[in-house]
Amino acid sequence: MILIVGAGFSGAVIAEHLSRIGIKCTVIDKRKHIGGNCHTERDTKTNVMVHRYGPHIFHTDSKKVWSYVNSFGKMMNYVNRVKSIAKGYKGVVYSMPINLMTINQFYGKNFSPDEARKFIEEISDKTIKNPINFEEQALKFVGKDLYNAFLKGYTEKQWGMNPKNIPASVLKRLPVRFNFNDNYFFHKYQGIAKDGYTDIIKSILNNPLIEVKLNTKFKDINKENYKYIFYSGPIDEFFNYKLGSLQYRTLDFKESHHKCDDFQGTAVINYGDKRVPYTRISEHKHFAPWETKNTKGTVTYTEYSRLCLKNDIEYYPIRLSKDQKIINNYIELTKKCKNVKFLGRLGTYRYLDMDVTILEAMKVAEKFIKFYREGGIKNVISNNHKISQY
Repeated sequence: MILIVGAGFSGAVIAEHLSRIGIKCTVIDKRKHIGGNCHTERDTKTNVMVHRYGPHIFHTDSKKVWSYVNSFGKMMNYVNRVKSIAKGYKGVVYSMPINLMTINQFYGKNFSPDEARKFIEEISDKTIKNPINFEEQALKFVGKDLYNAFLKGYTEKQWGMNPKNIPASVLKRLPVRFNFNDNYFFHKYQGIAKDGYTDIIKSILNNPLIEVKLNTKFKDINKENYKYIFYSGPIDEFFNYKLGSLQYRTLDFKESHHKCDDFQGTAVINYGDKRVPYTRISEHKHFAPWETKNTKGTVTYTEYSRLCLKNDIEYYPIRLSKDQKIINNYIELTKKCKNVKFLGRLGTYRYLDMDVTILEAMKVAEKFIKFYREGGIKNVISNNHKISQY
């Protein structure tokens, strides 16, 4: 019997691959539902399909991953078009990520792509050669005005710290475009699950060889009953925090119901002004435009970011120098763990998009199955073959 900790995409994909070749698996999760932070469910008042732990848009360049998720449920085409209300600009709504429309609107210009590129180069901070933090990277990319309007306040709220203390690498996730393309992502395949992500994960887990136990904590499980463990829970919790606790940002949501059919006209609006306490408002019916006729009113979620405390839901690993040292020490400990594989966002302490989570789980499962077929699980254990942890 194999134990899989976590009923999100990581655990579900592992269980599906193993059960497909006849291996029994028990999947546990401490929450009352499957799906992890990708969990979706119907709002009882409006019938809107809501992303309970914040918006999740699926995007990938991997045909393998895209085909896999579509084999368990239909993915509907969806383009993520984010809007932003900038700091100090009287509620004007701009297009994000920063693109030709944003630049022209912000500066009151009518630039062509080449003119906009030249203009941004002129206003960017040329004194910064090798950015070492978020602020320097932003100033080098777009200059002081756009940074202060769209990025500085939002980043301070999202991460709870001065952007000067955040690695420059974080900003590499935010593109700047010199055309009118306001698609937030570049990926070939983009969409949202027609019937919600939880429905897809339910289908992935739909095998009689897979037992799912909810409201079940890893610490309450008798590990001796299992020959191998795939662990996608918090890595520091696995080791009882013996080397220290890793830091995360968590999110609080204020749910609001509205009698109108459309509250803000789009799925997500960011708020770049630090004086506004929340980071964004999402209106979830816009994530499923194919079913708006079946809804009554609308529901919004106002999102607040803060430091994750005990018993909070972990969202974003902070990964500053202190955390990096701690995770490196935990990684060394994992090398001494026989018959345990750490994976997923919490198990490896990395921010992972859904497609990367799935692809990594598929590779882990395929590698394990290879060992299994070479000599069976007993031989894998007795010969001390270990799937590499990282």
